[in-house]
Amino acid sequence: MDFQSGVRRRPALRPRPAGGAGRAAYALAQAEIARWPGYAPTPLYALDGLARAAGVAGMLYKQEAGRFGLGSFKALGGAYAVSRLLLRELGSRLGRDDLTVDDLLSGEHREHTQAITVTCATDGNHGRSVAWGAQRFGCRCVIYVHATVSEGRKQAIESYGAQVVRTAGNYDDSVREAAADAARLGRFVVSDTSYPGYMDVPKDVMQGYAVMADEALSQIRAGGGPLPTHVFLQGGVGGLAAAVCAHFWETLGPQRPRFIVVEPDRAACLFESAKAGRPVAVQGDLDTVMAGLACGEVSLLAWEILRPGAQAFLTVDDEAALDTVRLLASGRYGDTPLVAGESAVAGLTGCLAALADDAARQALGLDGSSRVLFFGSEGATDPGLYRRIVGRQPEEIGAPA
Repeated sequence: MDFQSGVRRRPALRPRPAGGAGRAAYALAQAEIARWPGYAPTPLYALDGLARAAGVAGMLYKQEAGRFGLGSFKALGGAYAVSRLLLRELGSRLGRDDLTVDDLLSGEHREHTQAITVTCATDGNHGRSVAWGAQRFGCRCVIYVHATVSEGRKQAIESYGAQVVRTAGNYDDSVREAAADAARLGRFVVSDTSYPGYMDVPKDVMQGYAVMADEALSQIRAGGGPLPTHVFLQGGVGGLAAAVCAHFWETLGPQRPRFIVVEPDRAACLFESAKAGRPVAVQGDLDTVMAGLACGEVSLLAWEILRPGAQAFLTVDDEAALDTVRLLASGRYGDTPLVAGESAVAGLTGCLAALADDAARQALGLDGSSRVLFFGSEGATDPGLYRRIVGRQPEEIGAPA
């Protein structure tokens, strides 16, 4: 496995940077999402055999494959942001401030919501979540996918009634095209990345993601286990990593673990930004098998949190990630076999690479007492691709696909 490090000194505790919403905003997200039909916390698996083999005290894997039947944690963010946007728009149009998600779910105001179109660009999972939220809450939806998004992921988005537009170029090009068309056609962008002048909706997305982080903390405490010492998080634009980092920061204070952000070496915008000390865009086609992380431009909101909050930024190559997908599916070392998509395993891949490198292990404080938490952010969101990687159907593995 390739290993590169952007290790930084861990900052002293201080109030979390402005940009993310606080505990009150999280409480609102948690209360709303808990009322959605089908809500249940996703499982937290102990990878005890792998932890022993890797030389650490424990490894925990939060399995998001079964989240609302969408196959990824993105169900928490995009759909929640759609609901918040619709409530704001309906409140403005109807002159009411008492509307709740139950009003959306009932379909009582469908004639108004059907006049609203939400849109975004996606590598797959976020667009699926936005499309699902639009279908559930009664508005229209147009999703933009770039050239290398698989046909299977495109069809999954279309299954929720969204119009899907395939664009030329990479993910960042599709973000710009979606925003330009939205401005011209009066659509509402529901993006998981933020940029100057566009911060409020990504805050809602990140508060939805924080539900997953809080579930993990609750499950660890309910099991009587100690808190993690390290959390390895996949990068992308940074929304997932920043949401988890911010929530743990607010909830645990000085007890918070070390946060390490892991990206594909072909799409390492956070890693390059950490080296430069400022947001840096990565150019090129960003062609990585970790499709959900194929992002060249950092979310500014996420960067405000990760710049002081993350201890290190690592990159891994595609082959290492594919090896980890197969490792989890195999149940090697006696652990429960798990279905994990290519983007889900970046954190675990980075941890295993660091443990195999003496300098990295020492720099990150990884040793026999370390307890590491991972967020398995997706299952087999493209079952055909998963079958080609693992050699078996997702449903043959055991844990949710």
